[in-house]
Amino acid sequence: MLPEKPFLPITSRDNPRLKHLRGLLEHASVRRKSSQTVLEGIHLLDAYQRAGKIPDSIFIAESAQTHPEANDLLDAWPSVARFILPDALYKEMRTLGQGIDIMALIDTAFVALPEQLNTDVLILEDVQDAGNVGTLLRTAAAAGIKQVICTKGTALVWSPRVLRAGMGAQFGIQVIEHADIKEILERLTIPLHATSSHANQSLYALNLKTPIAWLMGNEGQGASQIALENAISVSIPQPGGQESLNVAVAGAVCMFEMVRQRLI
Repeated sequence: MLPEKPFLPITSRDNPRLKHLRGLLEHASVRRKSSQTVLEGIHLLDAYQRAGKIPDSIFIAESAQTHPEANDLLDAWPSVARFILPDALYKEMRTLGQGIDIMALIDTAFVALPEQLNTDVLILEDVQDAGNVGTLLRTAAAAGIKQVICTKGTALVWSPRVLRAGMGAQFGIQVIEHADIKEILERLTIPLHATSSHANQSLYALNLKTPIAWLMGNEGQGASQIALENAISVSIPQPGGQESLNVAVAGAVCMFEMVRQRLI
C-alpha cells in the first residue's frame, strides 16, 4: 500500500484552495470553467470510492478526522492530498446539515455527443429542477440505462443539489451535458418515446424489449414540439384523473415498465 498522505492544515478562510472550493460549491460558472466539482458528505464520497474513482483532494473538519467511516475512506485513498480545517471554518462553507464533515474535490470530464445513439438512452430536455434531474439519473442507473443526455436548459448534473439527489448515480453512467435537441434527434438510430398527457398510445401497449430512447421534458411545458414531432408519444394511464405526473415519477414508471418487459 502507498504511504498515507499527512493532513495539511488550513486555518484561514482566505486560503486559495478554500476559496476555490467555496466557488465550486456556490457557482455553476466556476464548476464549468474548472471542470471540477465538490462531493459533500460521507455517502457521496463512499459511492465515488465504490465506483473505483479517486478524488483530487479531500477536506475534513477536525472533529471528523477520527470518525470510523471517514477513516475507511481515507484508508482507501492513501495517496490523495488531504486538508484539515477547524470545525468553525468548515461549517462556514458546508451546504449540508449535521453529519460527518468531509468533502472531496473531483474532476468532471467533458463527454461529447456520440455520432450514433443506438443503445438505451435517457434524454432530459430542459428538466430544470435539481431534485428531478438527480432522481431521473438515479432511476436510469437502477434500470440499467448507461447513457443520459441533457439539453442546454437542464439543471447541471454536477451541481451539489443534483449530486445529492442522484446519490452517486453520476459515477456509474455516461452523462452528456449541454446537448442540442436537434443534434440529438439527428443522431438517434433507435425509436424515441416521449410522454404526453395528450397521447392516445398507452405505455403498457408498447413493445419495449429492444433499445429505446426515452425523452422527459420540462416540468411545466413538457417535451418540445420538435421532440414530439420525432417521437412516439405515449401516455401513462391515470385512473385517478390527475392531469399529469411529476416528470421524475413518469420517468420511473416508463423505465421500469421497460425493465419488467425485458425480465419476462
